[in-house]
Amino acid sequence: QVQLVESGGGLVQPGGSLRLSCAASGSIFAINAVGWYRQAPGKQRELVALIARGGSTNYADSVKGRFTISRDNAKNMVYLQMNSLKPEDTAVYYCHLLGGSWGQGTQVTVSS
Repeated sequence: QVQLVESGGGLVQPGGSLRLSCAASGSIFAINAVGWYRQAPGKQRELVALIARGGSTNYADSVKGRFTISRDNAKNMVYLQMNSLKPEDTAVYYCHLLGGSWGQGTQVTVSS
């Protein structure tokens, strides 16, 4: 089973940027769609961004124009570049291989 490990979370001020990374342990990663999800306290987990095997992307309306998802299949990596962060972006962010594994999550806190 593919294992996923997220990194790059932290504390950032409103308007700042962070880049999340998701590293996968297996080559199957390259043939599946991968999504970034987030879950804020007291809320359901929601899809933030999705990238297909070929590179096509989809975003939640709340992050369009601010977040960018990308992947490097050769390195089994997926990234989430987050710009113009808002306090409402505060959540635990998870990487998910569609139909398969979830990562353990990385905390993102946007606060002054």
